[in-house]
Amino acid sequence: MFHRNIKLIIAGLIIVTGIWQFTESNIGNGIFLLILSAIPIFLYFKNEFILLAFLKLRKQDFEGAKKWLAYIKNPETALIQKQQGYFNYLHGIMLSQTNINQAEKYFKKAIELGLSMDMDLAVAKLNLAGVAMTRRRKLEATSLLNEAKKLDKQNMLKDQIVMMKEQMKKI
Repeated sequence: MFHRNIKLIIAGLIIVTGIWQFTESNIGNGIFLLILSAIPIFLYFKNEFILLAFLKLRKQDFEGAKKWLAYIKNPETALIQKQQGYFNYLHGIMLSQTNINQAEKYFKKAIELGLSMDMDLAVAKLNLAGVAMTRRRKLEATSLLNEAKKLDKQNMLKDQIVMMKEQMKKI
């Protein structure tokens, strides 16, 4: 919605107003404004459109997720590096159903830019391993599967990793 620097300026203005309220002996207003300033600071680190796209993906609504991601016009300047990674990660997940070649590019870019959660990184590497397996690159697929297995600390992807290893034995 707002550029990332504008969010920081808004947060700064709210904090200054909160401090001014403290000096005017309006303690309640000052506390409220300081708490309110947490919202633009949070949205600086977590883009609102990416959060809404994640919510749509949880409901398997790919068209709704694409709609929310389309609101981000220039991700290189509007997003910080981790947000750019998640922007590419979400595009990769949506395209992995239809266009594997394009999805591979998005997943590689997402890994390059960085993802903050190990589980998301494991899913990206698992998808890349699947792409490598379809292209008969067994060594690359094996290394990506091993990396995904290391990153999957809660064993949520254990079944998919075992299934992919079984399929690789057939290659």
